[in-house]
Amino acid sequence: MAQRKPRNPFRGVSDIISEMNRMSELMGGIDSGGNVEHQPRGYADAWTPTTDIFAQGSDLVIRAELPGIAAEDVEVSLSQGTLTLSGERRVGAEQDNDFYVRERCSGQFRREITVPASVEDEDIEAQLRDGVLQVTVRGATKTEGPARITVKQ
Repeated sequence: MAQRKPRNPFRGVSDIISEMNRMSELMGGIDSGGNVEHQPRGYADAWTPTTDIFAQGSDLVIRAELPGIAAEDVEVSLSQGTLTLSGERRVGAEQDNDFYVRERCSGQFRREITVPASVEDEDIEAQLRDGVLQVTVRGATKTEGPARITVKQ
């Protein structure tokens, strides 16, 4: 009998809109003259930080790269099974410089991650250290997979 491959409990955990925003960052942002466009970002087109999501025992761990961002400029919230990482990278005094290349995004960022419905806000711990935000969701991987429903004829 063939052994079944274990099911990835985090399949589909990232929000599709966040991924589309990430792709538009990679593909767009350059005008016809080869210059990077600098437009203020809003809620709908916020940049998304590079993120790793993995299981550590029964916990779900999310690590997002946020170099140069202060803890007071980061917000972690939970609403109806969606964990949201958001905030802003502020532009400093260097904004007055003439840039030849500017690849680091500034302005608002946003990342949404679906977590099991049983997760409560007291199950979540967030810490920003050395430019990496680590969010730990305690017990998030204990949930059972989808229930199988018998189809009757």
